[in-house]
Amino acid sequence: MVISGVVLSSNMRFGGAITLRNLAYDVALSIREAQIYGISVRRFGISDFTSGYGIHFRKSSPTSYILFADAIVQNGLYDGSGELVESISISRGFEVSDICVVVGIEPTETCGISKLDVLFQRPEPDAQIRYEDGASLNQRARIILSSPRGDTASVLIEATGQISVQ
Repeated sequence: MVISGVVLSSNMRFGGAITLRNLAYDVALSIREAQIYGISVRRFGISDFTSGYGIHFRKSSPTSYILFADAIVQNGLYDGSGELVESISISRGFEVSDICVVVGIEPTETCGISKLDVLFQRPEPDAQIRYEDGASLNQRARIILSSPRGDTASVLIEATGQISVQ
């Protein structure tokens, strides 16, 4: 009975870690989708072929994020439902637990960011990373995802357009 309990406990922990890792890869794929839409010719609305595409994360909404087209005001930021392409939900107790960016030339990471927009604009595959009020472009952003048990995984977005899971 003790051995069965240990095996079941380990199996549940392993399953939760795999689910968290899969979520991190799903978020990374959503960001890659925005990158592909942004550097290719994808129509938004009836006849807009010039919009960049991006992903919007908001700390106050930790169980969802938004794929958007920068169409209303081309400012690199999500400006509301008129730019919504898709709202993606995170379920089963998983959430975006923190948003971090590297600001300026010094490689210092700042966490506790309230909102993040990552935009991709044709013809460059580079990411335009903006946070808070969108005033500055940043070198790197990290989305930290957490499980109900407190495990974490990160999705890292570089200004060069590289997207990775850690």
